[in-house]
Amino acid sequence: MSNKTILVAQREYVENLRTKTFWVGIFFFPIIISLSIVIPIWLEKTKDVRKYAVVDHSGWLLEAVEKRAAMPDLEKVFKAAIDDIDAKDPADFEAYPPAVQEIARFLAGGKEKAREVLGDKFPAALEELSDEEFRKQYVKAVAIGISMLDSPQIAAAQRFGMIPREAVEEALARREEIKTWYDSLSPDDAREFGSTLSRGRYERIELDLEGEELIAKLSEMVDREKLFAYFVIGDDPIAGNEGFKYVSNNLTDEGLINWFERHATAEVRERRFEAENIDRELAAEIQMPVDFEMKKVSSTGEEEEVEKTEIVRQWAPVAFVYFLWMAVFSISQMLLTNTIEEKSNRILEVLLSSVSPLQLMSGKIVGIMWTGLTMILSWVLSTIVLVTFLPGLLGAKGDVIDFASIARDPFLLTSFVVYFLLGYLFFAALLVGIGSVCNTVKEANNLMMPVTVMLMLPLFAMIPISKDPNGTLAKFLSYIPPFTPFVMMNRAAGPPTNFEYVATSIILVLAIVFVFWAAAKIFRIGILMTGKPPSPMEMLRWLKAPIGQVPVRHDEE
Repeated sequence: MSNKTILVAQREYVENLRTKTFWVGIFFFPIIISLSIVIPIWLEKTKDVRKYAVVDHSGWLLEAVEKRAAMPDLEKVFKAAIDDIDAKDPADFEAYPPAVQEIARFLAGGKEKAREVLGDKFPAALEELSDEEFRKQYVKAVAIGISMLDSPQIAAAQRFGMIPREAVEEALARREEIKTWYDSLSPDDAREFGSTLSRGRYERIELDLEGEELIAKLSEMVDREKLFAYFVIGDDPIAGNEGFKYVSNNLTDEGLINWFERHATAEVRERRFEAENIDRELAAEIQMPVDFEMKKVSSTGEEEEVEKTEIVRQWAPVAFVYFLWMAVFSISQMLLTNTIEEKSNRILEVLLSSVSPLQLMSGKIVGIMWTGLTMILSWVLSTIVLVTFLPGLLGAKGDVIDFASIARDPFLLTSFVVYFLLGYLFFAALLVGIGSVCNTVKEANNLMMPVTVMLMLPLFAMIPISKDPNGTLAKFLSYIPPFTPFVMMNRAAGPPTNFEYVATSIILVLAIVFVFWAAAKIFRIGILMTGKPPSPMEMLRWLKAPIGQVPVRHDEE
């Protein structure tokens, strides 16, 4: 690279750093990313509590549904309490009522505490469970015991692999106190444990009315938006769905009806088994789903456990591809507008008095590339900082996916930088050639349509390629130069073979050399040209013209 090219590149870089647009892009990126994470969470927390009513003609289904709904809520409360036992701030754990604290300490003991309680009755089969899996089942068993009390569902849960009931007797000693505390939770108090608690999302109201008068009042409340919805339960849920209704004017939010139906279905199914004298153990075995334990094969050929972070990492290239697309598109677009602006201001004519067209074009591309790398570095650093600290600031607890380790992955980061450089050089050459023949951005937009289509296609193929990174479509698109940077970045979780990395890179580099050559031929002619932009066919004629010769335009003949 000649000294004059470097000087032009330095000028471009410094000029871009002086613009307000550059610094706005630098500082607003982390703000936008933060808001994209925080706002959905905030909106979920501020979502209105769905108030509903139930007219239960059966006399038992409503109570059973509320008991079942309490199980997952209590499970989440105990998991949060266990996480807070060793929290830095003791006040986090002390905020729970004494009964919850006592049970949380008991559950945190895991197998060791269960052995202490059971002694010789501790089942040998439970020794095969990991401490983490044992604790999960332990917590679930306690949640069932507290919510269902002496219901036969406890026995049914045991047959699905839950901890034996004897293992939780000590914890269940204060279950009435816990259930009373849970039943008294207001929606606002429930949301302190997370927006996923049903107690914080749905609130049942009661009216001191009966019969048609009650239905009329509920319909009026729904019409006036004082009530989100109301359910009507038929006389005999065991026999069928006759008389069941869900009345609401909101036809898009199906969260409430899906939640209520799920628990009602589970309870009615249990009662139907009982009514038909179907053995519970047999019914449980019939309903037990086929559950495949997900494993992976290590580099040594052995089976390994699959963590949640590893599953997310398989999808991480999609995020990297999206950022790569934004970087290539926005920074290449910056080069295009910069070229058009300096051409219209006659700045390029002054520069061409000191440097050759090739040196000017190369300097502009390299200078904008430095600008792009600076922006990308700020993006990467801000993303790493955000995914490292933002979950803690938002109060995330428990089994949180380690997004920070994914964002810091050296392989993904290196691939991102390499494919940004290669993708930028390819599209920058195309756009600087287009910019050199246009006098306004409006003229450039007409010639940019084919380039825009090339840039959009990898976005459309992101999800199919992520699901099958080594499939025929992915491999085919990898060898088409305009798509190579995005597709190969998308396949990083596959990953492709070393041969594919080498072969596609060679093809892409050769394509970049060709595009640079073509852009240089167009740039040297178009940069000083005014008037109507040339047609694509004219630009093809320019490629055939010898160096130093300017073809005569048809409108000048």
